[in-house]
Amino acid sequence: MEQIDAHRCFGGQQLRFRHPSAVLGCDMTFSIYLPPQADKGPVPVLYWLSGLTCTDENFVTKAGAQRYAAEHGIAIVAPDTSPRGEGVPDDPEDAYDFGLGAGFYVNASQEPWARHYRMYDYVVEELPALIKAQFPVDGDRTAISGHSMGGHGALTIALKNPGRYRSVSAFAPISSPMRCPWGEKALAGYLGDDRETWRNHDTSELIRQASQHLPMLVDQGDADNFLREQLKPELLEQAARESGYPLELRMQPGYDHSYFFIASLIGDHLRFHAQHL
Repeated sequence: MEQIDAHRCFGGQQLRFRHPSAVLGCDMTFSIYLPPQADKGPVPVLYWLSGLTCTDENFVTKAGAQRYAAEHGIAIVAPDTSPRGEGVPDDPEDAYDFGLGAGFYVNASQEPWARHYRMYDYVVEELPALIKAQFPVDGDRTAISGHSMGGHGALTIALKNPGRYRSVSAFAPISSPMRCPWGEKALAGYLGDDRETWRNHDTSELIRQASQHLPMLVDQGDADNFLREQLKPELLEQAARESGYPLELRMQPGYDHSYFFIASLIGDHLRFHAQHL
């Protein structure tokens, strides 16, 4: 790994690294916040997955999470949202919702995406192994969270791997990518046209199949301009109700899709995860 940035922050360290990823076939960057408690021994860790067009830096610089992470003694790891670099394909029309910055946290099976776009394996396997080997974190005390596309990623990854995580939360997640334009474009492009294969990456479908129940918190602003067309939290709420999944879904009056929303409530999410970590 190569350290490319470092800042003292709330008594801890905000660090950024570049490393070669065998899974993605390119160099990747990630940010990690180590709270002051990490100086004395391993601390629990929260993985944060960001949304469309973001990198690892958006959450780090805009959410204000370090204050709460230091208070609760939790490390936060923020990976990039897609592979990048020479030879990594992008959307041929340079659209923001596919290709670079839009990995959707799935393993692509279609060409030309299959070689590099394996963000699911990167987030679930490769990056946690690297973090556990290189930093004072307790890999047995892990949680996951995210926003929008990253909220979709956090929820689906947690539902598919309940033994790896103690809790999961999301801000304005894409609740059913099978049933919205963003998701339909991404899943068709990365996975092909067989919609049955998409069910394994759709939170509203996975929650119906869940045999284990993780603590789950979702916040959604009711002034979000993507609410009705793309996010559709009512589908997630319906699936949880019908399957008996203990979801806490909070509609937040007046909040939109921005990091102002995340910064306003990230303290709640860190406290939520601290209870289970």
